[in-house]
Amino acid sequence: MAFKVLIADPLSDDGIASLKQADKIKVDIGTDWSKEELHERISEYDALLVRSQTQVTRDFIMKAKNLKIIGRAGVGVDNIDLEAATEHGIIVVNAPNGNTNSAAEHTVAMMMALSRKIPQAYLSLKNKLWDRKKYIGTELKNKTLGIIGLGRIGSEVAYRARGQRMNIVAYDPFLTEDQAKKLGIEIGSLEEVLKKADFITIHTPLLKETRHLLNKEAFALMKTGVYIINCARGGIIDEEALYDAIEEKKVAGAALDVFEEEPFFENKLLNLPEVIATPHLGASTVEAQEIVAIDVSEDVIRFKNGDAVRNPVNLPSVTKEVLSEIEPYFHLAEKLGQFLIHLAKEPIEEINLYYSGDVAKTKIEPITRNAVKGLLTRHLGDHVNDVNALYLAEKRGITIHENKTSTTQGFTNLIRVEVSTKSDKRSVAGTLLNGLGPRIVKVDDYSVDVTPKGHLLVIHHTDQPGVIGKMGSLLATKHINIATMQVDRAKVGGNAIMVMTVDRHIEKKALEALEKLEEIHAAIAIDL
Repeated sequence: MAFKVLIADPLSDDGIASLKQADKIKVDIGTDWSKEELHERISEYDALLVRSQTQVTRDFIMKAKNLKIIGRAGVGVDNIDLEAATEHGIIVVNAPNGNTNSAAEHTVAMMMALSRKIPQAYLSLKNKLWDRKKYIGTELKNKTLGIIGLGRIGSEVAYRARGQRMNIVAYDPFLTEDQAKKLGIEIGSLEEVLKKADFITIHTPLLKETRHLLNKEAFALMKTGVYIINCARGGIIDEEALYDAIEEKKVAGAALDVFEEEPFFENKLLNLPEVIATPHLGASTVEAQEIVAIDVSEDVIRFKNGDAVRNPVNLPSVTKEVLSEIEPYFHLAEKLGQFLIHLAKEPIEEINLYYSGDVAKTKIEPITRNAVKGLLTRHLGDHVNDVNALYLAEKRGITIHENKTSTTQGFTNLIRVEVSTKSDKRSVAGTLLNGLGPRIVKVDDYSVDVTPKGHLLVIHHTDQPGVIGKMGSLLATKHINIATMQVDRAKVGGNAIMVMTVDRHIEKKALEALEKLEEIHAAIAIDL
């Protein structure tokens, strides 16, 4: 019987050619089917290929009785219910590298068009005006390009900008000095990039921490006459703040491929002559569309032939028996990673995981994946998952070691995650308590007992009388209520730690106020 594949969204004909020619595979094109017809007929198919239009919901998956694999021809999988697919044993694959070159080229094209005012000059010429003085441009040579986010696309932009003889300063939470040196660029903090750059381009995912990353305060740090390019995600730039910065002549111009609301027609930024824009064209090249279609098609063929797929995005397959044994540790490991990443103040170079007690007797690799996923999620967002976490860490030059040890420190099971940076080591350990669930029991060398959920506040301080009272009083002025508190110290009068659960997220200003107290060395807010 033939392996039946449904293509629900338009894909490149050349990209799906290998799928159509494959032995014992039957391909149907359903790009003109209604939602009702898709839901009605999906039970006939073994594989489904989509782009972003078709919404593969839990309800849709429930009706896909024979579906074994879903291919997303592109990077994002936000239109696919991954949890439902995993629950029903359906593997999801995507094409994470297909649009890298396309997006990088579009970024550089937008930067050059912005610097030379090409779109504005063209419109002027169309209106039968020949105004050479009005459209005098700016050369890229010897200018400083600030890159925020140096992943696949950011790195490709850096490579091209070097060809334009630009100076490059980049910020990425995982960028080490050795990596920057190999790329021939300068590494900087976010603030340094904002202050130094003549042109700023963004290449980060849209996360809670990157939403409105370029806001009123960020624009205030920039040079007067800076140029802004965003071909990443709408929402990373506060559009109201950008509008004001252009009106005030702080920003000389902006090139935007993405917006907070799309499609857009009434955005007032488009009324500014200093702004050029395109309708989310970063991945819209013939080559990119062909590559992503080829990638998912070939993964479907591999799957059908019993081979390992190259770009899975949901949980790798393990037997039900093994899964039931290790699954309780997944949540604990991920939360340990999410907690620990807030303590690391420099790019991570090495991750060590130590398993002891009952957990050391299990299959630990899927648990490691969840811990690394937790570490990376803060800066990479939904792009990182259980399957690609180790790959993404490796791409960022992070070395990972798994260790099994007999040292349990009195717990029946214990997971300790340790990260090393250029000048520091930080660690957190956790356990599963019978009937009580996951607990954080160690932060560095301090003993605590913390449930890893909700809004947490970690304070490093000097062990002196009155510190807790001062801290509590200050939080009260900020209307922040303390729910629980754990305290431990290295020695009397020495360094100590407080880990608190509070009722709401703690804003940056409150943390800065805490750190102004003489006895407090650091205050870190962590939302789990």
